[in-house]
Amino acid sequence: MRLNNLKPAAGSKSANHRVGRGIGSGWGKTAGRGHKGQKSRAGGFHKVGFEGGQMPLHRRLPKRGFTSLTRRYVDVVRLSDLQRLAIDEIDLMVLKQAGVVSALALDARVIKSGELSRKVSVRGIGVTKGARAAIEAAGGSVAEQPAVPDTPKKAAARKAVADKAAAVKAAANRPAADQAPSKKK
Repeated sequence: MRLNNLKPAAGSKSANHRVGRGIGSGWGKTAGRGHKGQKSRAGGFHKVGFEGGQMPLHRRLPKRGFTSLTRRYVDVVRLSDLQRLAIDEIDLMVLKQAGVVSALALDARVIKSGELSRKVSVRGIGVTKGARAAIEAAGGSVAEQPAVPDTPKKAAARKAVADKAAAVKAAANRPAADQAPSKKK
């Protein structure tokens, strides 16, 4: 077999209709477009969802939810996946090396799906409440995820909020006599 011998299977390709080529073809004159109207004209199609000036459905319905930008980097791991692994100490690197999660995954979350009958120790990845109970019931343990360190910007914002709360609390506790008298006109 060579590239110049390749051709599609018999019957898989059919010629396009050559419209507007006479009445004998069945696609002559109006070329299957019918008589008059916007859809019969060249360039006579409006945008998808257009309802003739009426407020379109996709704008009448309320907005809801959002698309998480990190979702594609957090993989789901089942209890049955942990059961298949030969290692007892499980973290994100072990899951990546075993091919359970993507190499691009920044985090993983163990969910209660499947059975776990052996003792495993899960460290550094998220675990649902049901999965935690199943792991501990099998004699395993779950180490808490390390806290994510704040970026300087987040730390500054957190400090600003705390300072403002302290100032408001101090102002509320200050006696009325200490407050400056209001100016009279």
